[in-house]
Amino acid sequence: MIKLQGKKIGAIIPVPVTICGHEYYIMSKRQIPTMHIVHIPATSANLGPGFDCLGLALDIWNHIHVEVSASFEPGLQFNASGEGTGLLNGSTDNLLTRSFLHLFEICGQKVPPAVKIFTENSIPLSSGLGSSAAAIVGGLAAANALLGNPLTETKLLKVATALEGHPDNVAPALMGGLVASVCRGPEIIARRFDLPPLTLVIVKPDVDLPTKVARSVLPESVSRTDAVFNIGRAVLVTEALRSGDLSLLAQVMEDKIHQPYRLRHIPGGEAAYLAAQSCGAAALSGAGPSIVAFVEPAAAEKARGLMMTAFGEAGVGCRAFVTHPSQKGVWTE
Repeated sequence: MIKLQGKKIGAIIPVPVTICGHEYYIMSKRQIPTMHIVHIPATSANLGPGFDCLGLALDIWNHIHVEVSASFEPGLQFNASGEGTGLLNGSTDNLLTRSFLHLFEICGQKVPPAVKIFTENSIPLSSGLGSSAAAIVGGLAAANALLGNPLTETKLLKVATALEGHPDNVAPALMGGLVASVCRGPEIIARRFDLPPLTLVIVKPDVDLPTKVARSVLPESVSRTDAVFNIGRAVLVTEALRSGDLSLLAQVMEDKIHQPYRLRHIPGGEAAYLAAQSCGAAALSGAGPSIVAFVEPAAAEKARGLMMTAFGEAGVGCRAFVTHPSQKGVWTE
């Protein structure tokens, strides 16, 4: 259980007041707003050589509306619109609601007797764009807001990483920008970098490649040569993104640890990746199947067309997003 610095959420707490120049404390029940809207960005992890340690927040958003009211039917109600509605609606058991309930549990607090959660999803599911991280971070942030925000960003990152299994997507979903993160025992070390304006073209093929499957095709170990290849390039990718140096990014956004193994399981993936590279820097987004190109703004339409054509020639439908990094992570109103 996480200790909340001696305060019980929703309990009677001391509130300082000044009377005739003297400070006294009166006991008052803490008032927590009962309705919040939580905004969570998509994320692209790995970014070529930064396997399981680099992640970037994107300007594609899910929005969660959570409300508590005595007038609602008892229990937890859930509804979704947009991406994934066919899979999400009809049940209250999903990654978002489990994360929401989990935060109440670790804080030692009871879930309100009647809660409605409605989510508007723009992040495609199973796309390599951090839909699971968005669900986890969104659920945790919604519960944290209802409890009066007892958990700091650092503690939320630790909880989110435990649920996700690795921090590369949940870290930028929480913090925004470009984030490098590693696990050191039970702790998560993460550093965020601001980015200049960048243009990203993301093409998602109509291919089912769940993260679990995409991880299963990876080798158990890699050679020292391949490890060194990735380590140096991960450092330079970070610098290229931080400084907006697309020329450097195009030279160093390469990988030998995961992309070659995953791309061969995506019909049209290798051709689409080469098409993206011809226009700028390219990477598999997360575990795939989406491919992301970092390009000059004037080259965005060309990159989109070439990547979609490559998938089309393999008989695979697809759709494209032209977007930018988000400097903001999750935020609540």
